Amino acid sequence: MDQNKINIAILLGDPSGIGPELVSKLLSEDVINKANIVVIGEKNILEGGDKITNFSNDLKLVNDFDEINFQNGNKFFLDITKGKNHDYKLSECSKEAGESVLSALNLALELAQENKIHAINFAPFNKTSLKLGGNKYSDELHLMAKKLKIDNFFCEFNVIDNFWTARVTSHIPIKEVSLHIKKENILKPIKLIHEAMKLNGIKNPRVAVQALNPHAEFGTEEKDEIIPAIEEAKKIGINADGPLPCDTSFITAYKNKNHDCIVGMYHDALQSGLKAFGFDRGVTVQGGLPVPITTPAHGTAFDIAGKNQANLEPTLNSFKIALTMAENKNKQ
Repeated sequence: MDQNKINIAILLGDPSGIGPELVSKLLSEDVINKANIVVIGEKNILEGGDKITNFSNDLKLVNDFDEINFQNGNKFFLDITKGKNHDYKLSECSKEAGESVLSALNLALELAQENKIHAINFAPFNKTSLKLGGNKYSDELHLMAKKLKIDNFFCEFNVIDNFWTARVTSHIPIKEVSLHIKKENILKPIKLIHEAMKLNGIKNPRVAVQALNPHAEFGTEEKDEIIPAIEEAKKIGINADGPLPCDTSFITAYKNKNHDCIVGMYHDALQSGLKAFGFDRGVTVQGGLPVPITTPAHGTAFDIAGKNQANLEPTLNSFKIALTMAENKNKQ
């Protein structure tokens, strides 16, 4: 095994979406050679992606991780077909597609627990297919956290141009958000994004914190909970700032480059700004897990699947973040 490179598992994503063609393109990029690569999935799915892109990837085929010898190369395909060779139809959700994704993901997580894999980069999953295939969790992050036996705080980070976001609450009704705006709840994502960004190479991350109320003044949460959380973060050495009014926070923090990341109180306060500035470049990082796991922020794009129109940039950026985080984690 090449001790100078980290091992990254790449997952093909939903076989009926743009994932296989994105992975096909990704494998031809020069940055791939900075790591030991293990693509995990069914052989015919990647071959389908290669037919769409007209790329040919020099992957050594194995049926078990223990067959891999990185002294003989840095790109391997771990085939989980096991004789089924299912023909997946493009642009359709299915139980079989979900099962394929879950099989590859579960294997990658097992290898990560055994420290054989140091990061996971996956092409887009389809939540409907995952549910049909047997996923009982609300999203892939909760599935991963359960498989990795995580009991600490975890949350999703969304990234554009290496500007990161985290949120105190996520997929809950707006009327319930204020119930969760407590000092201890706000501190958790502040601490987590601070550590994650350090792992991504930012030595002293400048952490902005959004307000909850308009202009940070039409309510009591800022004075009672958000400002005390910011002050507590400062006491423990975090370069925290705010609360920034939501309507100008992305101009201040991202556009004017005054901060490296931002923590918000609820989903749309962050996602609206993030997607307005860079929906086509977004990356999702699964925060709070013991292994870096990243993916492009967009979905399976059934409308363009098979047309070789998928934009590689978010997938490429997600791979680069996984690589950087894993390399830095390896140095700790």
